[in-house]
Amino acid sequence: MSSYLSLLMFPALMAFIFSGFPIAFSMILVATGFGIIQFGDVAAYQLLTKIEDTASNSILAAVPLFIFMGAMLERSGIAERLFEAVHMWTRRLPGGLGVGAIVMGTLFAASSGVVGATEAVIGMLAIPVMLKHHYNKSLISGTICASGSLGTAIPPSITVVVLGPVAGVSVGALFSGLLIPGFLMAIMFLIYIVGIAYLKPEMAPRVDESEPEVSWQEKMRVTMVALLPTMLLIFTVLGTILMGLATPTEAAACGALGSVLLALAYRNLTRDVLWHAAIKTMNISAMILLIVMGGSMFAGVFFASGGMATVQSLLMDTGLSPWMILGLILLIAFIAGFVLDLISVVLIIIPVAMPIVRMLGFDEIWFCVAFLVVLQTSYLTPPLAPAIFYLRAITPPEITLKHMYWGVVPFIVAQLVVLALVLAFPSIALWLPDVMSGPSWR
Repeated sequence: MSSYLSLLMFPALMAFIFSGFPIAFSMILVATGFGIIQFGDVAAYQLLTKIEDTASNSILAAVPLFIFMGAMLERSGIAERLFEAVHMWTRRLPGGLGVGAIVMGTLFAASSGVVGATEAVIGMLAIPVMLKHHYNKSLISGTICASGSLGTAIPPSITVVVLGPVAGVSVGALFSGLLIPGFLMAIMFLIYIVGIAYLKPEMAPRVDESEPEVSWQEKMRVTMVALLPTMLLIFTVLGTILMGLATPTEAAACGALGSVLLALAYRNLTRDVLWHAAIKTMNISAMILLIVMGGSMFAGVFFASGGMATVQSLLMDTGLSPWMILGLILLIAFIAGFVLDLISVVLIIIPVAMPIVRMLGFDEIWFCVAFLVVLQTSYLTPPLAPAIFYLRAITPPEITLKHMYWGVVPFIVAQLVVLALVLAFPSIALWLPDVMSGPSWR
């Protein structure tokens, strides 16, 4: 009976969340309440153990470091220089401003990993320029949302740093497994923008030919000054992890230091910049780590109550095939992504899903990559898409919610195509981890 009682933890959690209670405190309250009901005074020891486990998890130390790196890139003006360099090379292409926004999103995602920051920075830089050149408002909305969402699918991603320890898999292997699907998604976004600009030029007018062309020497100078240092920062973070030269936490520390040195080199390192980056880092880190702690407590009580065994037996008794069970898990994750932030979805679903995935014989890295693609798709999908809420905060009034809803649809289709490819061809997610360190690494 107690094992079936544990299943009520999920409806109780949803009731707290929908009533407007913060997600972290909702998970802590549900875990505490059900823990006391199930185990009495012993629950206090169990919950304190989960708090200690979270506090002593060295991998989670990468979270504030990655956030600080993204905050420094945003506050110090490095992102503006990067956008200028990318814009110089792409502006003459069909849909060049949209192409530039996606390229900028890819580079920023690969150097920060903070989804909201990526979208906000690119939106503030690109939207005024795209409106000035009379781009279709739906195309503007979809492009900015899609470019910002790449922070989930292109490492280093904060969501991956949290997912790795919860799923019991290597964060480095997840980074390498996610790299090809993430860049494949960015390429599909680019193909769509160039294609729609070519077929319907009125949606993405070319830059006025009367505008003076930037000389080759000037392009190279701006590229060397703005793009090259950022690429070096990306290699410092991502390259060292993929080559096994540094752990995610060590690479994040190097990236944080690198962002400070870049700001210093560009003469933008001021007390105000450092202060605002530190405050933003503290606020976001506290929120994320509190959610991680609440999720750990929630999962601990659920497992100890026999909830996992109950879920397994219920799924096995349905007579569904392994692929149908996998599809059901991904569907639940997609729906959960409508109402919860990405890290909360990871902490609620992954502890339950991973034992089932292992029991069914699916590869862990492959499943986690597919899971992250699903999360990114839900991040864009109306009506409760977090990407659209971020966009509403930075867009002028002439871009309406209707523009945003229609604008993201083609990019959602592109993400679903990538998901289908990952599910149909597991080597897309598994080839690079095997090449980098061999199957034993996984």
